[in-house]
Amino acid sequence: MRFSLIIPAYNETGRIGATIDQVARYLETQPFEWEVLVVIDGGDPGAAEEARAAAAGRANVRVLENTVNRGKGYSVRRGILESTGNRVAFIDADLSLPIEELPKMMARFDAGADVAIASRTVPGAVEEGPAPAGRGVMSRLFNAVVRWVLLPGITDTQCGFKGFTAAAAQKIFEVAESDRFGFDVEALYLARTFKLRIDEFPVCCRYHGGSSVSRLGDGLQMLKDLLAIRMRHRHIS
Repeated sequence: MRFSLIIPAYNETGRIGATIDQVARYLETQPFEWEVLVVIDGGDPGAAEEARAAAAGRANVRVLENTVNRGKGYSVRRGILESTGNRVAFIDADLSLPIEELPKMMARFDAGADVAIASRTVPGAVEEGPAPAGRGVMSRLFNAVVRWVLLPGITDTQCGFKGFTAAAAQKIFEVAESDRFGFDVEALYLARTFKLRIDEFPVCCRYHGGSSVSRLGDGLQMLKDLLAIRMRHRHIS
């Protein structure tokens, strides 16, 4: 088995190097082949240099750089479509969803899931530390709207640790178009439209602060994306 991990990074100067080091050290202890693709999505200067310094000497860590800020969805899609693993995942650069939760994801794949997503709301999930101001209310409201409109039965569509078999990833991300935060919903909507099996697993979420989400602006953009997703893919059966 070969595993690919995508780390999208925006405004992560001063943190992305430590993230790469922590992730690589963990994956080096695992009994499978792996690669990490870090996608620097513009933002603070110096992040790409910091990432390349952390990746130096690690042939299985690659740093990709968008010339301008393109959005988390674009960065994840770029990384996934350039990955070589037969299982692929993305994780938030702040590691508020710890990489040590990976065995839970692998267990869902072993049980037959095509898509395995972390959840902060299913039984067994734990949240530590204060969520960024407004994040909890916005996330719960958005998830409620998503469940009502597009994805009934999925409790946490926005958790930043999601995995796909290579076949599922190719099928989903070759047609996905959302470049920003609505991409999570689009990916899951496409997975369900393609009748892929989606499993949720509980995680311990540790909030560290410094989120790149701009509360109101991104919330409004998410809602716009949500309204566009069904129309965009209405031809898929």
